[in-house]
Amino acid sequence: MKEQPKEKTISVIDLGTTKVVCLTGTKTPEGYKILASYEAPSQGILRGEVVNNQSVIQTLKPLLEELQKTTGQPIEEAVVGIAGQYVRCKSVSSHFNRTNSSREISEDEINSMWLSMYNSRVNPGEEVLHVVPQSYHVDEYRGLINPVGTFGNTIEANYKIFIGKSVSAEHTKRSIENAGVKLSKLILEPLATAEAVLAEDEKELGVALVDIGGGTTDLLVYHDNIVRHTAVIPFGGNVITEDIRQGCQLTSRQAEQMKIQYGSCYVDLAPAKKAIVIPGIGGREPREVSFKFLSSIIEARVDEIMDAIMYEIQQSGYADRLPAGIVLTGGGSLLTDLVPFIKFKTGYEARVARPRGIISGEFDEVNQVTHSCAVGMLIYGFEAANQFSAERKPSLTDIFEEVEKVPRAKARRKKKSATTEDKEKDTSLINSIFISNVARFFTESNNEA
Repeated sequence: MKEQPKEKTISVIDLGTTKVVCLTGTKTPEGYKILASYEAPSQGILRGEVVNNQSVIQTLKPLLEELQKTTGQPIEEAVVGIAGQYVRCKSVSSHFNRTNSSREISEDEINSMWLSMYNSRVNPGEEVLHVVPQSYHVDEYRGLINPVGTFGNTIEANYKIFIGKSVSAEHTKRSIENAGVKLSKLILEPLATAEAVLAEDEKELGVALVDIGGGTTDLLVYHDNIVRHTAVIPFGGNVITEDIRQGCQLTSRQAEQMKIQYGSCYVDLAPAKKAIVIPGIGGREPREVSFKFLSSIIEARVDEIMDAIMYEIQQSGYADRLPAGIVLTGGGSLLTDLVPFIKFKTGYEARVARPRGIISGEFDEVNQVTHSCAVGMLIYGFEAANQFSAERKPSLTDIFEEVEKVPRAKARRKKKSATTEDKEKDTSLINSIFISNVARFFTESNNEA
């Protein structure tokens, strides 16, 4: 009897600031099926970046062992996400003069231009993580999405390049490999999260994805099914907890519990006459914290984060082209009254999104907003396997060897190209927003006290 072929499985590692998630899944006609999923509190990760390899390895190994036990197969390689507060993007363009304008523009020509952008000039200690084509101009024909099959003398390609710290990618790779797993794909986390929570109609119409994690808040702007902008705000749910801890004089555990159970991020909607009783410590008398005061602390920080998000949306050039509004995910999206607050503050429609198209089985936690990134990496791992640059979903690790071949190929064909780069975005406005809001928060807190 002929042996049935084994179903393809993909394992994923999501190195978050507050937790590490490891899961294995497969693709079925009904959806993506989760075969196993385990998580543990993070150690050695700060604002999305590995800062202590040994701590990360100690967290990873038990999770990988559990995956292997449950799935009954060795975990030899994994798709891994990369983010961190230093990920940024900028616009670049490339010009290519063709030697034979009567010949159709080929996919090889377009892919060669795309790959060459991974050699774009960046700051010392940085590297290009991802290149997303935006549009092409062929002679007098402007704004083409796919120029393959057209004719012309000159091709001008416009790209968004996503840039990160070289050391961050290296530390992530080293931690994974030292845990006994080969890194099969390295994926920008916002791109992966989008695969899990955004509808295709939203991507086409125009949407801003906001993933509020523990250490950072990630932004991704889509329009016409193309990624237009991304940014990482260096604040997330952890700073809200810390604000509550300091403002209410609590332990970290009490502050986190209070945020989850009672915290609203919209003062206008918080109960006016209710209070939380805080048990006394060391024989001291219990004390009360009003819902309004707690909400004022949370709103101040959420307001600050959203100021930075709105600044980045304006910088994207698509602020007036987002009819699908803002889609929220990540643990921070569970804050009470977040959707009405964002609608009021930004004027955009908003919704909280969980992973879609998942068969979770006994692992129900993967259906929660806290697992959007991990599930997205699973989907991205399957969907990107047979796609190339035209689909705008290249894998970072897949192109490493190809990028090294590009200069030699260019010399062999004697192609002439020139690259122009836009000026770096000035982030001083974000810094001033953060400073002014922090000052405002402490002033208001002191007045209430």
